[in-house]
Amino acid sequence: MQYGILSHERASKLVHYDISLSDFQDKRNLKTVPGGLKLHQYANLYFCARNPMMYKRRGHRDNLCVLRISKALLKLRDVVLADQNAASKYVSFYKSPQGLNCIDFAMVFADNWTHPEDKITEWRHKSAKCAEVLVPHCIDIGYIDGAYVANETAEINLKNAKFDKPITINENMFFM
Repeated sequence: MQYGILSHERASKLVHYDISLSDFQDKRNLKTVPGGLKLHQYANLYFCARNPMMYKRRGHRDNLCVLRISKALLKLRDVVLADQNAASKYVSFYKSPQGLNCIDFAMVFADNWTHPEDKITEWRHKSAKCAEVLVPHCIDIGYIDGAYVANETAEINLKNAKFDKPITINENMFFM
């Protein structure tokens, strides 16, 4: 809460516990947003936290939270929207908030992204579940409205970390 939400580049200069997946960070490190910054220079947010990354990190749910961010953030200067995972080869980037019309929110907020009968559709859906909001460098703590956690243990852990905003338990978000 002291620094807000930092870009990967800025966070790398601080001691912290990194939950990101290193293979994906290698791809993100090579990507630049057209007309913008390198991907690692943006603080990035998913529209939907119940996504493939959360699924892969479900074993850490007692020590994770999902921050609830004000929609006012979308009106900030230089905010960019990605219609799927920003590291994807097939991503499109849009200026915010106009680009909201270009994101398939039915896919983003679908409870499941698997399509056993059609692998290509599954790959597309999996990437769309990870549509992103990209904010240059950092997101001020004033935009953090609260947090979601998986259980009471995670709630206690978050309160012990001096988090003073509303906390909601949402097991489904954390694949329980």
